[in-house]
Amino acid sequence: MKNYIFKQLKFVRENTIRHVANMNDETSLFIPVGFNNNIKWNLGHIYAVQERFAFDIIGEKMTMPNHFTELFSTGTKPSEWGEQKSPAIYDLIQLLDNQVNRVEQALEFRLNTTLEQPYTTSTGLTLSSVEELLTFCLYHEGMHFGAIKSISQMFQDGDKK
Repeated sequence: MKNYIFKQLKFVRENTIRHVANMNDETSLFIPVGFNNNIKWNLGHIYAVQERFAFDIIGEKMTMPNHFTELFSTGTKPSEWGEQKSPAIYDLIQLLDNQVNRVEQALEFRLNTTLEQPYTTSTGLTLSSVEELLTFCLYHEGMHFGAIKSISQMFQDGDKK
């Protein structure tokens, strides 16, 4: 029987992808007044953080395309990308679409695995198991999905910077 966490990860990811599926690169780069990031950054950040939490923190190999760390890590901003070319939104969507299945295949039977060293998030929450890491990914993606929806709405309303 499939664990509920994988159903939830899939559900959240499908909603994120559905919201941006028909978006073009130009729209994905829009940064509204009062925001530091765009939709493309939020998508790349969701991917990068989930790779870190699902693989890197537990000592597994991440699937991280070139320059993703420099482009999408916490604290980065599109305004600081410089000459670094960001991936096409289509490529980000493909990576996001494949990620949840890779996570499930790798961790389906390891949810109760305790971390050798507990991990404390930037917000101060300490996570001690694989299941806790993945559950945090749900919160994290939901937070960034909210930002994506807000930016989309501002673009549609014409609040262009």
